[in-house]
Amino acid sequence: MTTLSHLPRTLWCTGKYYVKKKTPGRPVSAVDPSTFERLLECYDDDVVFVHAGLSDINTAFERDPYDYLFEVLTERFESVLVPGFTPSFRETGEYHKASSTPEVGAFSRLFLDDAHYRTDDAIHSIQVHGPYRFDGCDHHDTFGPNGCYAQLDSDDVLILNVGTPWFISTQLHYIEMASDPPYADLDESEGRIYYDDGESEPIRQTSFDKNEYVYYWNRDRIRDEAMDAGVLDHHELNGLSVTAVRANALARFLEPKLEADPYYLVS
Repeated sequence: MTTLSHLPRTLWCTGKYYVKKKTPGRPVSAVDPSTFERLLECYDDDVVFVHAGLSDINTAFERDPYDYLFEVLTERFESVLVPGFTPSFRETGEYHKASSTPEVGAFSRLFLDDAHYRTDDAIHSIQVHGPYRFDGCDHHDTFGPNGCYAQLDSDDVLILNVGTPWFISTQLHYIEMASDPPYADLDESEGRIYYDDGESEPIRQTSFDKNEYVYYWNRDRIRDEAMDAGVLDHHELNGLSVTAVRANALARFLEPKLEADPYYLVS
């Protein structure tokens, strides 16, 4: 059984204590909330971008998983960023900032009611609780050099996975598209955005198009090699996976690998 509760804080925060892989099929069991909360104290960032799996969080903490994680994150960080993805825009052509329900992940759907702000990106919007904003970004060129994910890279924002079955980070799309991969291209979707005040206007959203085949990132290899390079932290708390990496650090790690092998992420 893996636990961090007996370890001194200095050892946790050196990044030297981690488990490389979640044991296949190993169930999550109860975790002392103070163990998880002490782990978050290792990161002194003001802003965090979160991907969460509520099922494992529910098992680990035996309380409402959304309420618990939201409370812990908003107490620890000034701004909490969560995906608000609506890929159906490619078919519907409509994006309502206030009411288009995020379509990827229960945590994202529930977060909509607590978000103070949401980006104008009709496919890969970012929801924010707190003061962090994307002023000056091109919200309609998702993974472009002036887009919102480029700002996350520039600000080296902390990316946190809690209870996810594997390493998840939308920054991988940003890094991937910046490398001009041979297996994916950009695509434009046209439609209409509806703002909170009821106003609307036509938009054209530029995002990625998987133009040759359905591909999958080799998430385990990316995570493990980034961890071996000292870029990424991966902890297990009685089966609950917690992964942390900063956006620009991840890019700096992956860029030379993609230069040497354009298929690195998918091979």
